[in-house]
Amino acid sequence: MTAFTLDALRSSFKGDLVVPSDPDYLDAIARWAANAQHPAKVVAFVKGPEDVALAIKYARDQNITFAIRGGGHSVSGASSSDGGLVIDLSRYLNGVKVDPDKKVAYVGGGALWETVDKTAIMHGLATVAGTVNHTGVGGLLLGGGFGFLTPLHGLVIDNLVQATVVTASGATLTANATENSDLFWGIRGAGSNFGVCTELSLNYTLNELLSLLVL
Repeated sequence: MTAFTLDALRSSFKGDLVVPSDPDYLDAIARWAANAQHPAKVVAFVKGPEDVALAIKYARDQNITFAIRGGGHSVSGASSSDGGLVIDLSRYLNGVKVDPDKKVAYVGGGALWETVDKTAIMHGLATVAGTVNHTGVGGLLLGGGFGFLTPLHGLVIDNLVQATVVTASGATLTANATENSDLFWGIRGAGSNFGVCTELSLNYTLNELLSLLVL
């Protein structure tokens, strides 16, 4: 069987692949906490689930470890890889779209809470978000997460209504309460152990935070 090389990955990959010889390599591996920065072999800035599947295939075929970066705020180094692959969601999968009628936000796996908050406030909405807005959505949410609205609406993960997950086999699955429900419940608190979440759908509520601050 022919090995899935870096050149083979480049031929199909839609995003950006950064290696140590590239001029933007140090920026690609930079993290909020200096101790969490590690020298990855390849940083894959993915554009969608297809890119994620290709990156996982490359890591598995090359027998190297891989990490997932959302906001890059992990002080433990969970979003970095020493000599392996980083699947980085922050460059292209960082947007937020809001359906104000359904009160649902569709959040890219690499989005920051600042983007979620600013998009929500345009519609008079809010969700349970992190207490620091420059952290990533995915890491906090998949770990449980709490914020200023937690006393009223539970943990961040309690407000997840759906996730798009790329599994280790390369399959892209929609996970919610009725479709792939075992995966939907499994990712709650499990971080990225069950797959790479490229999109997360969150419940919004009326913006109660402002009224709480006034009180």
